[in-house]
Amino acid sequence: MTTSHQLSAESVSLGYDQRTVVDGLDLDVPPGRLTVIVGANACGKSTLLRGLARLLAPTSGKVLLDGHDIHTMPTSRVATLLGLLPQSPIAPDSITVADLVSRGRYPHQGWLRRGTANDDEIVDEAMASAGVIDLAERSVDELSGGQRQRVWIAMALAQDTDLLLLDEPTTYLDISHQIDVLDLLVDLNERRGTTVVMVLHELALACRYAEHLIAMKDGRIVAQGAPVDIVDAALVKEVFGIDSEVLSDPVSGTPMVAPYSRRHRPVG
Repeated sequence: MTTSHQLSAESVSLGYDQRTVVDGLDLDVPPGRLTVIVGANACGKSTLLRGLARLLAPTSGKVLLDGHDIHTMPTSRVATLLGLLPQSPIAPDSITVADLVSRGRYPHQGWLRRGTANDDEIVDEAMASAGVIDLAERSVDELSGGQRQRVWIAMALAQDTDLLLLDEPTTYLDISHQIDVLDLLVDLNERRGTTVVMVLHELALACRYAEHLIAMKDGRIVAQGAPVDIVDAALVKEVFGIDSEVLSDPVSGTPMVAPYSRRHRPVG
């Protein structure tokens, strides 16, 4: 099991140009657990993840990694502790799957980028775990959106960090591969103690897989905790602006949201 590193935000404000998206937010990421951030579009969840990953500098406040301001830490040190899968990453032209995944090992190598047998083993294991080892010699340019997404997940796994942040990792994936990826992240969390933080759009999957759920609205956290403790019709209305019934998922026992629509309203 890995050492549980502490990731937190203290009074953090984040934004773009003159527009504030996240304003004065405090957060302690539960170490060694799987956390999912949910919320409506443009609520600040991806912006928060970018701030936690050091891709976006706060306009005020601090992001702390093991008690240190993450923006004052050496980039190489952060990269060995914290891995990131951002939205819509871009691969270099004509790069093969194996070469792209192997770049996940760069933070652990010297400036000459000389890989070792151990690096090769980790890359192969990451590709196998993400279900792309049969694509190793193919160009990333040739792959479907779902295949490319799994290749990026393999690269994040190859980085082999104690903290892993993922922004909508199930994008472009069909339901079968969504379940495969989320099961993989649960296995990683349980087997190695990796702290996983991800943004998901699919509320049902978020409730099923999250140990700790964070619900955001207008750049602030409105509720957090175990899904079974916080997800009810009132929270869904506040966060997503829809009326719904919250039922118990017959498979997992976690909350399952059944939204009303204009055609499907409660009787009476």
